[in-house]
Amino acid sequence: MREFVEQYTLKTGQRINLLGEGRLINLAAAEGHPASVMDMSFANQALSAMYMAQNARSLKPNVYTVPEEIDKEVARLKLAAMGVAIDTLTPQQEKYLASWEEGT
Repeated sequence: MREFVEQYTLKTGQRINLLGEGRLINLAAAEGHPASVMDMSFANQALSAMYMAQNARSLKPNVYTVPEEIDKEVARLKLAAMGVAIDTLTPQQEKYLASWEEGT
């Protein structure tokens, strides 16, 4: 039995597993990403929704990746909020990063 799971056995022998005390499991028993990661995800979602609204007339029904400029801006703002400064990539580093066909 995992943490955040309570098991109750009924008189009939059937068992009921109660997750996170019956509360919203993603909040009561979160084992996923911390808030410091989720804020970037939510920022990407919000800015992407704004992008889609602003460009609705030119976008065809499709699945799109987050525009690179949005992704980079969210990352830049997150690093700035953390007090982290980074160097600008060299052309060689950009070429290397662009060479990947699949993520992790």
